[in-house]
Amino acid sequence: MELVFQFENLSDFLTMSGHGPYVWACYIIGALCLIYLAVSPLRSRKVLLREIRRLQRIEAHEKKQREQMAASTN
Repeated sequence: MELVFQFENLSDFLTMSGHGPYVWACYIIGALCLIYLAVSPLRSRKVLLREIRRLQRIEAHEKKQREQMAASTN
């Protein structure tokens, strides 16, 4: 079985008989979408973990204040 190439050279491959800009734009848009889908959950996780740490600090501070108030009333 012999391989038959559609294009004579790299320039023909890139232009794709005039359809190259459309085809390559679609590939770029598709790649950007895939990158976004991979990065978005990681970024959301980072924001969520930061918020959890902030809430834990607030809770620890409030607990310390309650303990101090309880100790001062005794």
